[in-house]
Amino acid sequence: MNWCILIPLLVGAICALLGYLLGKLLGGGDHDDYSNKIGKLQTELDACKLSKISLEGDLKSAKASLASSLASTSVALLPFDAAAAKAVFGKSIKENDLTVVEGIGPKIQELFHNHDVKTWKALSECTVDKCQSVLDSGGERFKIHNPGTWPEQAKMAYEGNWKALLKWQDELDGGK
Repeated sequence: MNWCILIPLLVGAICALLGYLLGKLLGGGDHDDYSNKIGKLQTELDACKLSKISLEGDLKSAKASLASSLASTSVALLPFDAAAAKAVFGKSIKENDLTVVEGIGPKIQELFHNHDVKTWKALSECTVDKCQSVLDSGGERFKIHNPGTWPEQAKMAYEGNWKALLKWQDELDGGK
Protein backbone atom coordinates (compact mmCIF):
# COMPACT_ATOMS: atom_id res chain seq x y z
CA MET A 1 0.00 0.00 0.00
CA ASN A 2 1.14 3.47 -0.75
CA TRP A 3 1.54 5.57 2.37
CA CYS A 4 1.83 8.69 0.34
CA ILE A 5 -1.86 8.64 -0.55
CA LEU A 6 -3.15 7.38 2.80
CA ILE A 7 -1.49 10.07 4.96
CA PRO A 8 -3.16 13.08 3.19
CA LEU A 9 -6.55 11.30 3.29
CA LEU A 10 -6.15 10.61 7.01
CA VAL A 11 -5.06 14.21 7.74
CA GLY A 12 -8.03 15.51 5.69
CA ALA A 13 -10.50 13.30 7.57
CA ILE A 14 -9.08 14.42 10.95
CA CYS A 15 -9.26 18.10 9.89
CA ALA A 16 -12.87 17.68 8.71
CA LEU A 17 -13.83 16.03 12.01
CA LEU A 18 -12.08 18.75 14.06
CA GLY A 19 -13.74 21.50 11.97
CA TYR A 20 -17.18 19.98 12.50
CA LEU A 21 -16.62 19.61 16.27
CA LEU A 22 -15.26 23.17 16.60
CA GLY A 23 -18.23 24.53 14.65
CA LYS A 24 -20.69 22.79 16.99
CA LEU A 25 -18.72 23.86 20.05
CA LEU A 26 -18.56 27.54 19.05
CA GLY A 27 -22.30 27.87 18.33
CA GLY A 28 -22.74 26.83 14.78
CA GLY A 29 -25.61 24.44 15.70
CA ASP A 30 -28.88 25.01 17.66
CA HIS A 31 -30.76 26.47 14.69
CA ASP A 32 -33.86 24.61 15.81
CA ASP A 33 -33.81 26.21 19.29
CA TYR A 34 -33.64 29.72 17.80
CA SER A 35 -36.36 28.94 15.31
CA ASN A 36 -38.60 27.76 18.16
CA LYS A 37 -37.88 30.92 20.19
CA ILE A 38 -38.61 33.14 17.20
CA GLY A 39 -41.87 31.27 16.60
CA LYS A 40 -42.97 31.72 20.22
CA LEU A 41 -42.07 35.42 20.19
CA GLN A 42 -43.98 35.90 16.93
CA THR A 43 -47.04 34.22 18.49
CA GLU A 44 -46.82 36.51 21.55
CA LEU A 45 -46.44 39.56 19.29
CA ASP A 46 -49.50 38.59 17.27
CA ALA A 47 -51.51 38.12 20.50
CA CYS A 48 -50.39 41.56 21.73
CA LYS A 49 -51.41 43.17 18.44
CA LEU A 50 -54.86 41.56 18.66
CA SER A 51 -55.20 42.70 22.26
CA LYS A 52 -54.19 46.23 21.28
CA ILE A 53 -56.79 46.31 18.51
CA SER A 54 -59.45 45.07 20.95
CA LEU A 55 -58.48 47.65 23.58
CA GLU A 56 -58.49 50.45 21.00
CA GLY A 57 -62.02 49.41 20.02
CA ASP A 58 -63.10 49.39 23.66
CA LEU A 59 -61.53 52.82 24.18
CA LYS A 60 -63.25 54.21 21.10
CA SER A 61 -66.66 52.93 22.27
CA ALA A 62 -66.04 54.24 25.81
CA LYS A 63 -65.16 57.68 24.42
CA ALA A 64 -68.29 57.67 22.27
CA SER A 65 -70.40 56.63 25.25
CA LEU A 66 -68.86 59.35 27.42
CA ALA A 67 -69.35 61.95 24.72
CA SER A 68 -73.02 61.05 24.33
CA SER A 69 -73.44 60.99 28.10
CA LEU A 70 -71.89 64.45 28.44
CA ALA A 71 -73.97 65.76 25.57
CA SER A 72 -77.16 64.55 27.23
CA THR A 73 -76.42 66.14 30.61
CA SER A 74 -77.62 69.64 31.17
CA VAL A 75 -74.91 70.52 33.70
CA ALA A 76 -72.87 73.43 32.48
CA LEU A 77 -69.44 73.94 33.95
CA LEU A 78 -69.07 77.51 35.08
CA PRO A 79 -65.74 79.17 34.34
CA PHE A 80 -63.71 80.39 37.29
CA ASP A 81 -62.93 84.12 37.25
CA ALA A 82 -59.90 84.62 39.51
CA ALA A 83 -59.80 88.35 38.85
CA ALA A 84 -63.40 88.82 40.01
CA ALA A 85 -62.73 86.80 43.17
CA LYS A 86 -59.59 88.82 43.91
CA ALA A 87 -61.44 92.08 43.32
CA VAL A 88 -64.03 91.16 45.96
CA PHE A 89 -61.85 89.38 48.55
CA GLY A 90 -58.72 91.48 48.04
CA LYS A 91 -56.50 88.42 47.75
CA SER A 92 -55.82 85.73 45.19
CA ILE A 93 -58.29 82.86 45.27
CA LYS A 94 -57.38 79.50 43.80
CA GLU A 95 -60.08 77.60 41.96
CA ASN A 96 -61.82 75.00 44.15
CA ASP A 97 -59.99 76.13 47.30
CA LEU A 98 -62.43 74.90 49.92
CA THR A 99 -60.89 77.19 52.53
CA VAL A 100 -62.75 80.07 50.86
CA VAL A 101 -65.81 78.71 52.69
CA GLU A 102 -66.12 80.31 56.12
CA GLY A 103 -65.34 77.68 58.76
CA ILE A 104 -63.16 75.43 56.55
CA GLY A 105 -59.43 75.51 57.14
CA PRO A 106 -56.60 73.48 55.61
CA LYS A 107 -57.15 70.45 57.88
CA ILE A 108 -60.89 70.30 57.16
CA GLN A 109 -60.19 70.77 53.46
CA GLU A 110 -57.86 67.77 53.68
CA LEU A 111 -60.65 65.71 55.29
CA PHE A 112 -63.01 66.61 52.45
CA HIS A 113 -60.35 65.78 49.86
CA ASN A 114 -59.92 62.37 51.50
CA HIS A 115 -63.66 61.84 50.96
CA ASP A 116 -63.43 62.82 47.27
CA VAL A 117 -64.98 66.25 47.81
CA LYS A 118 -62.37 68.36 46.03
CA THR A 119 -64.36 71.10 44.28
CA TRP A 120 -66.80 73.82 45.24
CA LYS A 121 -69.39 72.11 43.04
CA ALA A 122 -68.91 68.77 44.86
CA LEU A 123 -69.19 70.49 48.25
CA SER A 124 -72.28 72.40 47.12
CA GLU A 125 -73.93 69.07 46.27
CA CYS A 126 -73.19 67.59 49.72
CA THR A 127 -75.86 67.49 52.37
CA VAL A 128 -75.15 69.01 55.76
CA ASP A 129 -75.28 65.47 57.17
CA LYS A 130 -72.59 64.35 54.70
CA CYS A 131 -70.43 67.32 55.73
CA GLN A 132 -70.92 66.39 59.38
CA SER A 133 -69.94 62.76 58.71
CA VAL A 134 -66.76 63.98 57.01
CA LEU A 135 -65.98 66.08 60.09
CA ASP A 136 -66.77 63.16 62.41
CA SER A 137 -64.31 60.99 60.49
CA GLY A 138 -61.55 63.39 61.53
CA GLY A 139 -61.98 62.71 65.20
CA GLU A 140 -63.07 64.59 68.28
CA ARG A 141 -61.34 67.89 67.47
CA PHE A 142 -63.48 68.45 64.35
CA LYS A 143 -66.84 67.84 66.03
CA ILE A 144 -67.07 71.45 67.26
CA HIS A 145 -67.50 72.76 63.70
CA ASN A 146 -70.93 73.47 62.27
CA PRO A 147 -71.13 72.76 58.51
CA GLY A 148 -74.70 74.05 58.18
CA THR A 149 -73.84 76.80 55.66
CA TRP A 150 -70.93 75.17 53.84
CA PRO A 151 -72.81 73.67 50.87
CA GLU A 152 -74.54 76.99 50.15
CA GLN A 153 -71.27 78.95 50.49
CA ALA A 154 -69.59 76.47 48.15
CA LYS A 155 -72.42 76.94 45.66
CA MET A 156 -71.89 80.71 45.73
CA ALA A 157 -68.17 80.21 45.12
CA TYR A 158 -68.82 77.75 42.30
CA GLU A 159 -71.29 80.12 40.66
CA GLY A 160 -68.94 83.09 41.10
CA ASN A 161 -71.28 85.06 43.38
CA TRP A 162 -68.32 86.58 45.20
CA LYS A 163 -70.01 89.74 46.51
CA ALA A 164 -72.95 87.82 47.98
CA LEU A 165 -70.57 85.26 49.49
CA LEU A 166 -68.40 87.90 51.14
CA LYS A 167 -71.46 89.75 52.48
CA TRP A 168 -72.85 86.53 53.95
CA GLN A 169 -69.49 85.55 55.42
CA ASP A 170 -69.24 88.95 57.15
CA GLU A 171 -72.51 88.06 58.91
CA LEU A 172 -71.39 84.54 59.85
CA ASP A 173 -69.45 83.61 62.96
CA GLY A 174 -66.94 80.86 62.09
CA GLY A 175 -69.19 79.28 59.47
CA LYS A 176 -72.32 79.20 61.68
